[in-house]
Amino acid sequence: MSKIAYDPTKDKFARWIRRSRLLRTLFYKTLDLFFLRSWYVRSALRQYYRSRFATESRWDILDAGSGFGQYDRFLLRNFPNAVIHAVDVKEDYLQDCRPYFDRQIKRGRIRFETHDLVTDDLPPESFDLALCVDVLEHIEDDIGVMRRIRKALRPGGIFIMHSPSHYSEEDAGEDEFFVDEHARAGYSKEELSDKMQKAGLEPVSLRYSYGAWGHRAWVMLIKIPMLWFTRFGMLTLLWLPFYYLFTLLPGLAMMWLDLRQDNFRGTGILGIGRKS
Repeated sequence: MSKIAYDPTKDKFARWIRRSRLLRTLFYKTLDLFFLRSWYVRSALRQYYRSRFATESRWDILDAGSGFGQYDRFLLRNFPNAVIHAVDVKEDYLQDCRPYFDRQIKRGRIRFETHDLVTDDLPPESFDLALCVDVLEHIEDDIGVMRRIRKALRPGGIFIMHSPSHYSEEDAGEDEFFVDEHARAGYSKEELSDKMQKAGLEPVSLRYSYGAWGHRAWVMLIKIPMLWFTRFGMLTLLWLPFYYLFTLLPGLAMMWLDLRQDNFRGTGILGIGRKS
């Protein structure tokens, strides 16, 4: 099976969705529907909003590695007191986001800033929650990045991350599949707990995602179409609707099952920490 380089593929989508606001909205909705990590992250955000932040007049959030702005859209639409500082090392991604979020920028609910998490300091004790989704696996000095994020959190602040787990390396070996942009294959619960503690964060919850059900759904709904896009480009759109006609509902059912069970192992990991 062919290898996938995710960054070039993501850049192709970025060029495509910048053409119109409607395309970008559809892209966000597609990411939320098809990517199980989004289900896990949104579930965690809802949980902490209900338990801690629903009664606050302002909820300051750091989106550390905001990418396409997928979670920024979710936060702004679902949590009326959320105020977001979205940072990413890729200025072109941020530049694409600014027109889409123009109204919220003018209202002071979100700002986008070029920022290198490895070298640049963040404003100290400024955020109630920090989100870092599929970022740390790309960074060699992940503990240093978590330390910077910890410093930016207020006392009691929450850190939510998602990354591939160390089990994803087994999947890479079985399918001759590897993401070249990664600094590591992924994290085990023990390794992630240890690194959080070294960064000064108290591990609250460590949970494997993409277990048996979720992994099957990922192969069916994401991996196979991504391989087609890598090989055939936008021509894939011609037959993709027919493919999803038979695979979408079974795939979504598998994702639902994955989210609602405690996976003994999985190719993704959701980590939640707290600044004491």
